[in-house]
Order: sequence, then C-alpha cells, then structure tokens
Amino acid sequence: MPSACAPPHIQHPPPPHGPAPGRHRSLPVEGADVSAAVAVFLIALPLSLGIALATGAPLQAGLVAAAVGGIVAGRLGGCPLQVSGPAAGLTVVTADLIHRYGWRTTCGITVLAGLAQLGLGCLRVARGALAVSPAVVHGMLAGIGITIAVAQLHIVLGGSPDSSVLANLRALPAQLAHLHPAAVSMSTVTLVLLLAWPRIPGRAGKQLRKVPAALVAVAGATAIAALAGLTLPRVELPSWRSHALAGLPEGPVLGVVAAVLTTTLVCSVQSLLGAVAVDKLVAGRPGPQSRVGRSDLDRELLGQGAANIVSGALGGLPVAGVAVRSTSNVNSGAVSRNSTMLHGVLVVVAALLMVPVLEAIPLASLAALVMAVGIQMVSLHHIRTVTRHREVPVYVATTLGVVFLGVLEGVLLGVAVAVAVALHRLTRTRITHEEKEGAHHVRVRGQLTFLAVPRLSRTLHLVPQGAHAVVELSGSFMDHAAYESLQDWRNAHTARGGTAELSGRRGGIRTAEPASSAECRCRPWTPWRNHQSCFAGAVTAAAVRAAPGRSAAQELARGISSFQRNTAPLVREELARLARDGQQPSQLFLTCADSRLVTSMITASGPGDLFVVRNVGNLVPPPGEEHGDDSVAAAIEYAVDVLGIRSITVCGHSGCGAMQALLAEDDRDMDEDTPLRRWLRHGLPSLARTSGDRRARPRLSGRAVADAVEQLCLTNVVQQLDHLRAHAPVARALAEGGLELHGMYFHVGEAQAYLLAGTGQGAVFESVTGGGEEGPERAAEGAGEDVAGAVSEGVA
Repeated sequence: MPSACAPPHIQHPPPPHGPAPGRHRSLPVEGADVSAAVAVFLIALPLSLGIALATGAPLQAGLVAAAVGGIVAGRLGGCPLQVSGPAAGLTVVTADLIHRYGWRTTCGITVLAGLAQLGLGCLRVARGALAVSPAVVHGMLAGIGITIAVAQLHIVLGGSPDSSVLANLRALPAQLAHLHPAAVSMSTVTLVLLLAWPRIPGRAGKQLRKVPAALVAVAGATAIAALAGLTLPRVELPSWRSHALAGLPEGPVLGVVAAVLTTTLVCSVQSLLGAVAVDKLVAGRPGPQSRVGRSDLDRELLGQGAANIVSGALGGLPVAGVAVRSTSNVNSGAVSRNSTMLHGVLVVVAALLMVPVLEAIPLASLAALVMAVGIQMVSLHHIRTVTRHREVPVYVATTLGVVFLGVLEGVLLGVAVAVAVALHRLTRTRITHEEKEGAHHVRVRGQLTFLAVPRLSRTLHLVPQGAHAVVELSGSFMDHAAYESLQDWRNAHTARGGTAELSGRRGGIRTAEPASSAECRCRPWTPWRNHQSCFAGAVTAAAVRAAPGRSAAQELARGISSFQRNTAPLVREELARLARDGQQPSQLFLTCADSRLVTSMITASGPGDLFVVRNVGNLVPPPGEEHGDDSVAAAIEYAVDVLGIRSITVCGHSGCGAMQALLAEDDRDMDEDTPLRRWLRHGLPSLARTSGDRRARPRLSGRAVADAVEQLCLTNVVQQLDHLRAHAPVARALAEGGLELHGMYFHVGEAQAYLLAGTGQGAVFESVTGGGEEGPERAAEGAGEDVAGAVSEGVA
C-alpha cells in the first residue's frame, strides 16, 4: 500500500543525513561524537575510581566496568546515548557482596545477574520494571546516597569506614576526635572546587565550565597534594598481571540467589529509568534529532546483561546506566552510540598508559567526590514530588529500609507500603448526604470503586422521588461498577420525575435530561469555551475523571468525543481513501500559529487539500539563516520536490502577536538569545521594509490600512514571498513554470480574506467577495494574473 507521506509516482530525494553520492566521509566517527566522548571520559575516569574505592573493590575494577559499559552496553544497548558503567546506585549492593562473599565471588554474582538480565530481556518484560512506584525508586536512591555519604565521610576525615551505616554513625564521634589534617584539607579542596567550578561567572566562566567539575576537583587536589608534599593514602593500581577475575559463587545458595536478584533489580531499574530520562533529554535539546531514535527498552536490558557478563568475567564492577555521564553525553551533542563506545576506548587507553598519573590521586579526594554524589542522590526535587503526590510514607519507608536493612529489603518494604497506601486510598471513600435550599447534595470524597458501591447505593436512596439531586464527585477515579450503579440510579430517579446533576470540583455535567448523542446540534467549529450542549445527557467515566481540576483535558476529551460522534461518520470514507492512496495536496499553505486562524474554515478545504505549515508570524527564513531550525525549509522542499504541489500561499492575519512584538522591539536590543527572539529576527527584513518608501508599501483595496501593526502584517506577507523565492526548490519550480506563489491576508475581526495582486511597488490586497459560488474566482481574476490560481481545487 502506498505511503501516506510518499505517493508512488514521486521519487524521494536522497536522505538528508546520508553522504552525497560519490563522496565518502573522511572520518568514521562524527566530530560531535568525538567531543562528547572526551567530555564523558573526563567525568567517568575519577568517578569510576571513586566508586570502586567506595565499594572496597580493587580500583582497577572501576576502570574495567567503565570500559565494558561504554563498549559492550554502548554497542548492544537499546538507548544509543545512555552511558553505562559503575554507578553510585550499585555501591551499597556491591560493598555488601564483597564484605560477605569476597571479590571473586562478587564478580561471579555479577555474571549471573547479567544472565538474568538477558533472560528478562528475551521475555520482553522491560516495560514492567517501569511500573515500580517512583517513590520507591527515589527512596531507594536516597537510601543508597545516605549510606554512601556516611561511609565516605570516614575516608574524608582520614579514617576507614565500616560496612554498616549504624556502625559508621557510632564511630563518627571518635573519628572526629582523631582527624587527619592532610586528608581533611584535600577533601575540602575537592569539595570547594566541585561546588565553585560550575558557578564561575562571566564569559571566561562559560568557557571554563566546559571542563567537568569532577575532573577539575580531583586534578586540583592532586596537584596541590603533590606540590605541598603531603603524606596521605593515594590510589594504588596493582599490576594487570595480578588482576583478579571472576570465580564460581561460593556461599549459601539462598544468599547467592538473593544477591543475584538484588543486583539484577538495581541494575535493571536504574538502567531502564535512565533510558527513559535520556529520551526526554534528547527530545528537549535543540537541533535535528532524526538520527537518535527512541529507546528500545528490551534491547537495553539485553545490552546491560551482556555488559554485566563481560564486566564480571573480567573482574569489573556491576554495570548500569549512569545519569551523570548520560546527561553529559546528550548535552555535549552526541548523535549516535559511537560517543559511548569511544568513551570506553578512552578509558582503556587511560588504564594502560596513565597509571603513574592515576596513582598520584589522593584517596580522600576521590572519597569527597563520591560523598558529594551520594548527597546529591537525596534529591529535594524528588522529596517535593512525593510530597505533592502524598507518597511520603512510601519514600520514607524505602529510604530507611535501604539504610538499615539493605537494598533488596528496603525496596520490598517500600513496595509493600505503596500497596498498603493504594488500598487505603481505595477503601477510604467518604459519602455524605444533606438537604440544602431544596436540593439534596450527595458528596463523594475519594476514589469511587466497587468497594464503595453499597454505601453509595444506600446514600443515593435517601434522595426522595421527584427531588432535585446534586452528586458531587471529588475523586480522580471511578471504576465500572460504581459508574453502572450511579447510572442506574440516575435513570430511575429521572424516570420518576426527579432531576440529577453530576459535578466535580470545577463545574458540573448536567444529567437531568437524557439526550441521544445523535441529536447534537453543534457545528464542527463550535468553540470549546462554554461548549456543553452536546454533553447534556452524557455521563462518562472519562469525563468524571477529567472534571476535578483538569478543565483543559476535559475540553479536549469533549472535543474529541464530539468529533467521533458527529464528524467522523461524515469523513470516514474520504479519510479511508486518503489512507489507501496517500496524500496528494495541490497547495502548500504557510500561515501563522495563531489559534484564531482556522485554515480549513477560511479556505473551505477538507482532508488532503492543504499541506499546512504554521509558525509564529508566518515567517520563511532565507536559505542559510535558519540558525539550527530547518523545519520551514524542510517542509518547502518536501512539498515541492516530493508532493509536487502547484501553489504556495503565505497567509498573514490581523492582530498578529509576532508583528506586534517586532514593532515593540524596534527600539530595543534584539540580541538577547532566547528562542522567540532568535525566530523573530527572520521578521526584521519586513520591519525594515515598512520604514522605506511609503508609496511602495502594500495596501488594502477599498479602505486604508488601520495601523502600523496591520501595515507590518501586509508587508510581512510580501517580504516572506521574497524569501520563499530564494529557496532552491521554489526557484527551480518557478523557472519550470510548475509553481505559483500567492499572498493572502485574513482580517480576524471582520472575517474577511484578501488576496495579493502583484508583489512590486503598488502591491494591493484585494478583498474576496462572498456573492455566490463564482465570487472567489471573480475576485481572483480581478486581482490580476498573479493570483489567478489562488482559489484552486485544493482550496475552494
């Protein structure tokens, strides 16, 4: 079946991101990926050593995990821009495993956890991991962060930590009494640099901040310690010849199984949540994103499993997606998985060639870095979020469980509390009845489920026959059983002469007079505002859920419902034809994004007639001046070269906010770098054109131009047509005689359309009359040859 976006009779142009025919790229990796890989490597190197130090593993194990996470997970994973490696969230789990079973057994458990992840990925259950309550995940990270911070504080003070949080807290007073001045001073330097570096002001600070703060903090402390000749513990990397590889797990079977499950759970949940977060970061950054697809979570789970198998077998730490490195990778402009893999290669090179440099790093500096990471894991933003959603008990239970019991135990405790809270909310439904000013008010507070149906039924039957009843619903959910019970009572009550009104927190849905949906008398373009006539007799669960505090969602749901009932039956056959044959519009209609400008209404067009492009101010950036936004140029190229449209219309309108903004900015500084101001700069030529010869300004036929805003709106249409002619596809089609350009102006307050006659000096916008079916054609003919096809079959 032909594609709806590519009719079969038109050939596609070459892909915009592929190499030109006959030419080869000079480098297999793009420059953006190289710079992003370097930035991530500079962050990963000190953090990998610090996390290995925090777990009590050989420091080389952190480098192994970073390299394997970058190369293996980067190549096989389903999230191209997520960077994997030793993660702070795994520190407590790994430290506990090393304390209980030793390092080689811990590596074997990592391999088994990787195999478990492969199994889960093959079963395609990755989406199920996202069903875990965010409060549980945030609580788990907070508990791990507290455990890390308390343990690393001992190293910062010059001591050594215990394996238990309680033991570390009890030993803290004694540790404070026996401080190690050199360790404390290097830790202080590290923390000061870590906090101050991102806050350096000015233009110089903007350049300096490109260097990661973690690298600056560790390098600064290392340099000061070396220059001062301080004596304190430093990084010790044993020879790779003595590097310990994985061994067979030894210990109680149940204990090993629990360890594998815990490692699998933490690695998987952190990696999957990280992949979702990376998708949001990629979607939110400026510039084209065509080469970065959405994450395949099942493939990501397979990639993480393979990385854990390799890392464990080579004597590395467990691997998971790391938020700090992934964020840096996205923000540095990475466009493919090559950046992640190259960062892993750089870690390998550093581990082999930079051993003398790494061994100069003070352990106190790494401990201070990891302690800061642990503190940041207790996020105030997360606390505010769970407070707003009333999930503080879940968050607190999970955090305390992880701190005092362990990661797996804390997560299970958090899940149990989350289930208990959900059940409590479902059962805690308060239903009251009172008579006030002749009306019977039935108020429902809480979620309305089958558990509350008996109480709801008893309360509703307290309303006398023939009385006016108001049922107020304040919950956000009503299940099918409650809905049926409420509907049955309403039908019976109205049949006996009573009236019933259903309402939420912000207005009601009338149910007193049942009406068939087929009787809707609303026109397809009826505004949403105060539009309730189609819903007088309909009470739906979706509407009830949307009512409390969600008026915008309710309006959208009502509009869609009206379309499905009234408009969809009329257009379904035509849309089915378009879906089958593909779109073949004859017009490209470029207009403003203003909500008052309804293109299908003012052109009397239907599905498949217009290829519409809308933006703020109906602007067409000249070629080469898009500044990273090629959307308009891409639409023009696609419409002309792929769809083969025969006409392009640029339509301005009265009261345009973009034109008002341009006039307001005429005497101000337009160099402020915001997205809106960057975009409005494409309208500056229109503004300059209005200040030229008054006789050359476009005008309206039949009346004078109202004000400066209307004059700029008219001039802007003419100017954007000039910009349009400069685009290569348009110029080529115009030269071949297969394309026409038209200008249009729509006065919103008068509901009057004007078509442009001529584009040079004395250009006039002629009004389009409404005197019969031939009126538009007559107006176009009278306006001149340039607009003879403005009301073509694609529009009229």
